[in-house]
Amino acid sequence: MIKRILFASVWLAITSSCGFISVSKTGGSAERYSGYTENLENTLPPFEAFPASAVSVRSKETVKPVDDDLSIAVQRLISKNEEEMYISGFTILVYSGVDREEAFKTRNTLYSEYPDVLTFMQYQQPRYLVKVGRYINRIEALAWYEKINDEFPSARIIQDRFERSRFSEKSDTIEDAQE
Repeated sequence: MIKRILFASVWLAITSSCGFISVSKTGGSAERYSGYTENLENTLPPFEAFPASAVSVRSKETVKPVDDDLSIAVQRLISKNEEEMYISGFTILVYSGVDREEAFKTRNTLYSEYPDVLTFMQYQQPRYLVKVGRYINRIEALAWYEKINDEFPSARIIQDRFERSRFSEKSDTIEDAQE
């Protein structure tokens, strides 16, 4: 008896997988619902009619171009930016450490080998920072970074904030750096 049940289940599995037995899906065809309609007017929330006086059509004479408003907004933005004391940008950090002699040696090397670029040194207790350049975006800093990276492999581009009054200066003096 068990052999017959096993044989029947195996035969059913084989024939159904081969397509001998076709199973139709339940549901219906689209033609069955082609004439279907439903009225939902009773379930929709009521809205008042839009008053005709609220709609106004402007003539071309009453419409002002936005150029005047745009130029005023741009001037406000420029004056607001000029009031800022600091500019956000990027610089190349060549040395960061506590060794004062190494910081001065790095700064002097940069002064002598790269006189065209702004080199400055900062002291943030307890470390010395030797930085090169003041750039608005990272791409500008990348050109000098590629030149400096061969001699100073620990150099990296960092975000920094600069005083607006000192941003356009060519270089700091040695006296400023030693303070």
